[in-house]
Amino acid sequence: MQIENKKLLSEKKTVEIMITMYCESHHKENTEGLCLDCNKLLKYSLLRIDNCVYGVNKPACEICTIHCYNDISQKEIKKVMRYAGPRMILRHPLLSLVHFFRKVVYKRKNVM
Repeated sequence: MQIENKKLLSEKKTVEIMITMYCESHHKENTEGLCLDCNKLLKYSLLRIDNCVYGVNKPACEICTIHCYNDISQKEIKKVMRYAGPRMILRHPLLSLVHFFRKVVYKRKNVM
């Protein structure tokens, strides 16, 4: 597997974990897997990652200049990320660090 593919797989894994954390906390009626709304958001998010115009050079969504999510999904993913982002540091520190460093590297590349 190429490094480029690993970056996108890591991005997908991160968004899946974040949505799962949010769903487990906010939709307790579901005992197994994601609720229908969160599952729909996850599928949509993975599709957006796959179809990103930047491809393997995809920046973190929060610093991207192109917002490819529709308005409703964008509001939902922002809620998920606001909730899960700070919790990722404790539950998944390695993924959090990778995400942070990718953001810093992307910003530096595009400033110079």
